[in-house]
Amino acid sequence: MLFQGKSLSAELLADGIVEFKFDAEGSVNKFDQATFEEYRAVVDAIKNCSDAKGIIVTSGKSAFIAGADITEFLETFKKPMDELIPWVKAATDLFDSFEDIDLPKVAAVNGFALGGGCEMILTCDYRVADTTASIGLPEVKLGLMPGFGGTVRLPRIIGADNAVEWMSTGKAHKAEQALAVGVVDAVVAPEQLRDAAIAMVKQAIEGKLNWQAKRQAKLEPLKLTPTETIMTFNTCKGMIAAKAGKHYPAPMTMVKSLEAAAGLDRAGAMAIENEGFAKLAKTDAATAQIGIFMSDQVIKGKAKKAAKAGAPVEKAAVLGAGIMGGGIAYQSAAKGTPIVMKDIADSALDLGLTTAAGLLTKQVERGRMNAKKMAGVLNNITPTLSYDSLKDVDVVVEAVVENPKVKGIVLAEVEGVTGDDAILASNTSTISIDLLAESVKRKDKFCGMHFFNPVHKMPLVEVIRGKETSDETVAAVVAYAAKMGKSPIVVNDCPGFYVNRVLFPYFAGFSHLVKEGADFTAVDKVMEKQFGWPMGPAYLLDVVGIDTADHCTGVMSAGFPTRMQKIDNDPVSILFGDDRYGQKNGKGFYDYGKDKRGRPTKVPAEKAYELFAGNVADKKDFDADEVIARLMIPMVNEVVRCLEEGIVDTAAEADMGLIYGLGFPPFRGGPIRYLETVGLEKFIELADKFAHLGEIYQVTDGMREMAKSGKSYYTTDVKTA
Repeated sequence: MLFQGKSLSAELLADGIVEFKFDAEGSVNKFDQATFEEYRAVVDAIKNCSDAKGIIVTSGKSAFIAGADITEFLETFKKPMDELIPWVKAATDLFDSFEDIDLPKVAAVNGFALGGGCEMILTCDYRVADTTASIGLPEVKLGLMPGFGGTVRLPRIIGADNAVEWMSTGKAHKAEQALAVGVVDAVVAPEQLRDAAIAMVKQAIEGKLNWQAKRQAKLEPLKLTPTETIMTFNTCKGMIAAKAGKHYPAPMTMVKSLEAAAGLDRAGAMAIENEGFAKLAKTDAATAQIGIFMSDQVIKGKAKKAAKAGAPVEKAAVLGAGIMGGGIAYQSAAKGTPIVMKDIADSALDLGLTTAAGLLTKQVERGRMNAKKMAGVLNNITPTLSYDSLKDVDVVVEAVVENPKVKGIVLAEVEGVTGDDAILASNTSTISIDLLAESVKRKDKFCGMHFFNPVHKMPLVEVIRGKETSDETVAAVVAYAAKMGKSPIVVNDCPGFYVNRVLFPYFAGFSHLVKEGADFTAVDKVMEKQFGWPMGPAYLLDVVGIDTADHCTGVMSAGFPTRMQKIDNDPVSILFGDDRYGQKNGKGFYDYGKDKRGRPTKVPAEKAYELFAGNVADKKDFDADEVIARLMIPMVNEVVRCLEEGIVDTAAEADMGLIYGLGFPPFRGGPIRYLETVGLEKFIELADKFAHLGEIYQVTDGMREMAKSGKSYYTTDVKTA
């Protein structure tokens, strides 16, 4: 054994072949500071081994290398540039030192080789993958670019255009896809991987493979003429500008780095990568996107714990076969949990099955599913008009009309036919779980399970805990939601729960602006183009449904009478009063239709302006910063209140709830990350300027204390109730 560490080893095999193995003590191989120290030792050990003739790089895990341990590097990213760039360079120098060992090298790639794992295999002269391999450079999803030599080696191996596609999308590629573009040189069955790598390195040792030429290409400038360089990178920059936009600097920084390095050797190109990576590491976008990744891990970690704590859901049921019920049935069946879909009318069951079939057909048309699997999913959905089919289910999701009386009757009926251990969950967006719990006897087995529409697209599920809901019930429902492919967060019962509760102060801020003369199209433009929401507030209200929003406003007003009282001459209520319900009937703030080619259209509704006339002030232009402040301060304040009251448990879940439930701009990281990026003191100063507008603009005493003490919501338990 040349070297044996906690994560890495180097062993001299027969015929002078050194096996450099990644096999960490934990569950996955990753690059952290300790691994880097061992890496240096391995390089030195191989260099000092006179009998070494070739190297294979292998993994002792089911996945090759998952990437870098981003959690370890966050503090490092806070260093000033003159310290951060040398830190990045030290890592790329290490990879270079391995690449420069004057022996042929073959990487044997199994499972995930992502980020630093992909960059590791690029240092080798040849790469052989097994059929389980998934290879990619996902750094862009964290607001970064490859930082261990990926921007230098990949374009010199597969060409600049292919490299830009790989790095700007951050997608993982299957073995055959990697083979097609030249990232790997061969694909074999898993049981043949190690032998194939040994056979390949032997061929290189014997001179049958020109490994020196393969390596030399990675040390030289790109093989592009000046004209090809201009055409390639101008095309790439145009595509990235259109797709990524100004809020996500990583893809453009990456392609500009490739362009600047195109005519340079490895050392010059690596210096440009070092600087580009360091600059991105210090951006707000990277901080936000890394924060999202870590917050998502919090949610996934809680779901895994829940799966161990709660009884498994092997069979489910949904009551109500409308759009929501059909979507829930589809999602459950598609992810492997059989589900009974119960309604009172055949026509409703037909609608539910049609909804599921339509979603499956799209999957087949896009090549993501074959007809056999589609049939299997549909067979997992059992339509019924009778409660008899629900006797043996583990969980029932009630998804009937949003009316407490109707829901209460249905819940009482179904409880009478299900087993004593069956869980009942209500898919409600506004109705109190404790109120609905009055209709059931087994209150410990009852909770809320709030899906977002459309079910198959929206990642979030709010699991609402009532006063008497047991921990085991919550755990089982969280685990079921995760099994359905959703990201569940647990919230405590209150009007609107979490997501809708914090959304309506945002809508209130919008309504007040329109009443003061703001043009709703101008507000939408600011919130979409400048703040980054996928839809501005007027458009979002149309999508949610003006009738639904007006109803929910009443619920929120009853729940928070001083803070969310009904607004006189609310533009939303004015539209509702004229039967303008938004997209569902083609008229709201905007008019919806289709053009001559059948494509959907959306134009500001003249009728909306007519209805507002006399009820709102004369038209007035508002500064973009004021528009953002007037809408975002109420939302952020309400999120903080939800944290302080324990409605939502952690800042991570608060942020992910709005990212997954509302499409909060990912580059801002969620409402709490946004608040801390602005800075608590600056946010409070701004909010105080608008405090006269009402309670929704008034920050809590808790936030003022947080600002004074310099604490973070991410590291501090702020519950006050």
